[in-house]
Amino acid sequence: MTALATEHLSIAFGGVHALEDVSLAVPPGLVFSVIGPNGAGKTTLFNVISGLYAPERGRVRLAGDDVTRLAPEALARRGLSRTFQNLQIFFRMSALANVMVGRHRHEATGIWADLLHLPAVARQNRVTREAAMAALARVGLASAAERPAASLSYGDLKRLEMARALASEPRLLLLDEPAAGCNAVETAEIGAIIRRLTGDGITVVLVEHDMRLVMDVSDRIHVLANGRTLAEGTATEVRANPAVIEAYLGVGGARDAPHG
Repeated sequence: MTALATEHLSIAFGGVHALEDVSLAVPPGLVFSVIGPNGAGKTTLFNVISGLYAPERGRVRLAGDDVTRLAPEALARRGLSRTFQNLQIFFRMSALANVMVGRHRHEATGIWADLLHLPAVARQNRVTREAAMAALARVGLASAAERPAASLSYGDLKRLEMARALASEPRLLLLDEPAAGCNAVETAEIGAIIRRLTGDGITVVLVEHDMRLVMDVSDRIHVLANGRTLAEGTATEVRANPAVIEAYLGVGGARDAPHG
């Protein structure tokens, strides 16, 4: 059974086909990357999978179940979590508080329990805090837990977003350009985190422009061009594909990819 599958997904905006007949199958426990230039449809694909957009045609399946038109919160309950291209951080809150927000689907108490300060609230807060600390530790930010998010470096903020996504205890994690804007050291740290996550049994679907990172961590790579599938295969197969090299890696990428 696949962790994630899309079947002939199509969606258009103003007559422009953002996705057209895109089908893919993601085996569980692997890093599956989606690459392509700006405008290829990568983030649109993520938005359809995560329930932000409804496709005009096609299906999305999680662990074999049709979840095409489920809302994002329903998908979260089924074990899907994601990050976004642009930082979605509460900068005035601590790193720990940011991650605790990501535990909301596991919160069992309601507003009346909070207002009445019932013992269950204290127990829930303790559990949430411990889980958030564990998520921070997984991305190497445990020592920054009490620091304001605004004081963290850009690379740390990208890892903080990953920790918040992990706080929901996903089985499938969508990472939308987690290394965008990061330097080489920060990118290598993110790559190591991704590999550890798959070692823990989490399936990772990665959208990323950094070809060194993609080639280093990916088990399979799906290439989009103008909303359509161009190619799919292992890193070795994709980086040897002339159409991919010419259209998506470019001269610099073609030179760097073999060293990924």
